[in-house]
Amino acid sequence: MKLISATTIIAALSIASIGHGYADGSVNQQFSKEELHKLVREAHSNDQYRALAKYFRAQQIKFRQQAQAEKAEWERRSQNVTSIAAKYPRPLDSSRNRYEYFTYEAAQMDQQASHYESLAGGAQ
Repeated sequence: MKLISATTIIAALSIASIGHGYADGSVNQQFSKEELHKLVREAHSNDQYRALAKYFRAQQIKFRQQAQAEKAEWERRSQNVTSIAAKYPRPLDSSRNRYEYFTYEAAQMDQQASHYESLAGGAQ
């Protein structure tokens, strides 16, 4: 039963990706937390590794976009620095922290995607 459900998930993702195409450069794959953990545990074929790599690339793109937006907000807030007596965290600090978080998460997603891309290439 587990093998059938994992195969069904991969088949559905393959059909969805073929039907939607990636002309705009975006990937619209969303897994629930349980589905993602299950797919990571049970991934043994090229298609499964590719699906995971696509998912992590999409997450990387999402985090990079969020980081860019937060960097712009950080730069905007850095122009309005208040006195030294301002309470921490200042809005400037919050924007910087969010930017660093999104940048870190994008790097982690890049690492995961690269890992699954190498597995997809080596599992032939």
